[in-house]
Amino acid sequence: MKTTRRHLIAALGLGATLGLALPAWAADPLKIGVSAGPYGDILRHTAELAAAQGIEAEIIEFTDWPLINEALAHGDLDANNFQHIPYLQNQITARGFDLVPGPASIVVPTGVYSARLTSLADLPEGGTIAIPNDPSNAARALFLLEKAGVIRLKEGAGITATVLDLAGNPRNLRFVELDAAQLPTSLPDVDAAVITLNYAVLAGLDPKTALILEDEHSRWHLVWATRRDNAEDARLKTFIDLYRSPEVKEFILTRFDGTILPTW
Repeated sequence: MKTTRRHLIAALGLGATLGLALPAWAADPLKIGVSAGPYGDILRHTAELAAAQGIEAEIIEFTDWPLINEALAHGDLDANNFQHIPYLQNQITARGFDLVPGPASIVVPTGVYSARLTSLADLPEGGTIAIPNDPSNAARALFLLEKAGVIRLKEGAGITATVLDLAGNPRNLRFVELDAAQLPTSLPDVDAAVITLNYAVLAGLDPKTALILEDEHSRWHLVWATRRDNAEDARLKTFIDLYRSPEVKEFILTRFDGTILPTW
């Protein structure tokens, strides 16, 4: 038994030295976190491509956004792909995580949805709009509403904009800030809600029914995130390269029919 084990260890060492592919059980699978919803489908498709190159990856879905960065920071994940840079930077500042952004992945358009209206032009005087309560996505919602001509933000308002940065609100709209996961359930009680795509899809909303959606030029595109200590991991870099491949781009465009937009 001891001899067999020595031979096995020697064989693995020789394989690594010669650059030979090691058996799948010789290394733990990459663990990649993602928020529940359509993003995971893209990662699972990438994992199939990675498996053909001898890289095993486990895709782990979360329903609570803050837990994804916490799991990455504590070493329970090797990477995640669910957030834009403003959200990541806010988490790093607020929670002290030693995380770094990687390459861009996709634009997952946030949209304005309504159970009462068919156009934002029909927003009533004094109407109510629900927006996310986390700082980065609240700003994102306000910029989308400005793009739609509903409000006007102060000159110079940036990715930390809040409702205090309104320079124009001609319909005297009221804003209700809610947890992102609660926004779809708020639709019966508000005139409109600004909802991220993953929560819209999970709630059964069709992005094509949104009153307005972000486009591919959104500054809130998603990025890969890693810990600083594993940012140069070779298997992870290969996985991300496969994610940003023509094959995965074609998968996204076909599967999601323009509701998710590749950045490459």
